[in-house]
Amino acid sequence: MSLRRLNPPLHLLRAFCTVARFGGVSRAAEALHLTQSAVSKQMQELERWVGIDLFERSRKRLSLTPAGERYEKAVSVLLARLEAATLELITSGDGGGALHLSVLPTFAAKWLIPLLPQLREQHPQITLHFVPFVHGYDFSDPELDCSILFGDGHWPGARSHYLAGNDVALIAPRPGTPGFELRSPQDVARCTLLRHVTVPEAWQHWSDAHGIAGLDALAGPQFDQFQTMIRAVSVGMGVALVPRCLVQDEITAGTVAEPLPGGGYTSDLGYWLCYPEARAQLSTLVRFRDWLLAARDPVPPGNGAGAGRTA
Repeated sequence: MSLRRLNPPLHLLRAFCTVARFGGVSRAAEALHLTQSAVSKQMQELERWVGIDLFERSRKRLSLTPAGERYEKAVSVLLARLEAATLELITSGDGGGALHLSVLPTFAAKWLIPLLPQLREQHPQITLHFVPFVHGYDFSDPELDCSILFGDGHWPGARSHYLAGNDVALIAPRPGTPGFELRSPQDVARCTLLRHVTVPEAWQHWSDAHGIAGLDALAGPQFDQFQTMIRAVSVGMGVALVPRCLVQDEITAGTVAEPLPGGGYTSDLGYWLCYPEARAQLSTLVRFRDWLLAARDPVPPGNGAGAGRTA
């Protein structure tokens, strides 16, 4: 099968989606500024091109066949992407434009969003469009330019740069809360330990760092977001290990306490800006990346994350 047959002319595809949307040739012809005869001929040409009936024809209207419905859904998405890409190109003459970014919700709210006024001031030509974070790991998605992910900096097919999160704080309910009088790391062993599902070994690493015996590192409730854990600590449910960049505001405000000076630990995990190699030279991404790296937390000694990683 030739490549030419697999790429029908754009005007046929646009007419096809318009007819499908309006359910007939008459209104589609008005929208396309063509005659009804011209649109009808285009539909027949497209069906000859693909070799499949796309419409069921009656005297009053056209309705899509099952194959036509599947094709229309796919083609309409592609046309929308094409229009969006063209608009971005036309409006980005100064090297800016839209950047499609996926960010984990707590990190977005606590770390990234407060910095965005600086981005707007320094790079007003960049517009961020947030993609649902559940799609942030799919670097083959043409609508995803970059993601901020939590992990060790290694994701297949992606280049990554450390931003924040390796400095982990031990937090507890505010002073005076019964059952949380913590004077040494060993006292933590008698508290309820709140755990994050993506960092199941956090309490074991903390225990090893502080030489604590008798700590059941796998006991206690699990949470799927750090923000939920912070709230749980604030109402007295237990103690937690949370990246300092996510909880410093609550510590400063006294919503939660950091009961032991130096009571946290340095993790191998953190938040990383990630993007596929194919996007590495995208001018808008380069500007955003350089701005983010200038705003990031200091890289912990020995981490080696400064230059970025490719996995």
